[in-house]
Amino acid sequence: MMRWTRDHGDTLPAGWSILTDEERREAWALFIDRFGSFRPSIRPKQWPAVTDPTPSMTFDLSLPPNLPGILPWADAINAEAQRCFVSVVDESEWIVLDWQHPGYRFDAAVPARLFDTEWRVPVYPDGDYYIFARPDFSTGTFGHPWEQTLCVFGDELVATLGRTLATWLPTKRINGTETPTGAP
Repeated sequence: MMRWTRDHGDTLPAGWSILTDEERREAWALFIDRFGSFRPSIRPKQWPAVTDPTPSMTFDLSLPPNLPGILPWADAINAEAQRCFVSVVDESEWIVLDWQHPGYRFDAAVPARLFDTEWRVPVYPDGDYYIFARPDFSTGTFGHPWEQTLCVFGDELVATLGRTLATWLPTKRINGTETPTGAP
């Protein structure tokens, strides 16, 4: 079981450490280099906020009009991401960026071994831009809260997390190219 926490001055959960200001600046620079730019906006005309890299799959997380609140499968997305972070990628260290908040170094293997663990930042974008990436930004996820999308990028995660999510979420873009509405 996972619990999601927010930074309110609490001790960090096991497996999480805060990036120094310099590490955070370097991580954002690598992210922007990998994605071509970063254009945060709540305006649809300015989406997407990044240029999706190749390979990538971007999933539509928008709610059907008659279903209020957070997506019912947000926890499933987070759990599947954790499974892929630990079981697919050789190294379990990740960089986690939470726009306008501290950045983190995250060892995904630590909470995977613990019962009732806490995550400081979810993969599912529930109110901010969230990025989970290998330290070189070769593979990871980018969550856009207003476009309501999750971009899965890099060979390792596209072949695993992307493949799994494509079985139950609509694909919005593949390698930055729009897909037909509702395409699996």
